[in-house]
Amino acid sequence: MAQTNVNIRMDEATKNAFDKFCQEIGLSVSAAFNIFAKTVVREQRIPFELTTEAPNDKTRRAIENVRNDIGLSREFHSVTELMEDLYADDQV
Repeated sequence: MAQTNVNIRMDEATKNAFDKFCQEIGLSVSAAFNIFAKTVVREQRIPFELTTEAPNDKTRRAIENVRNDIGLSREFHSVTELMEDLYADDQV
């Protein structure tokens, strides 16, 4: 299949960070964009959520905690104990 060039404009900091990320995972920037384009064509959608809603501080902290594996689970000694914890918020 014939190849063609595509020019993309972005700020230098984003370009440098994206280039560094691609290098770290062993892809060229061109390969990363090709993966993105092929996924869009195959799925007929942008392969991630686009939103204008900015998360509040509590949600941002929760996202950071998940990314850093903080507070993801706690130990339960029985199914009853787990279910009581699950439904504890419903008791309010």
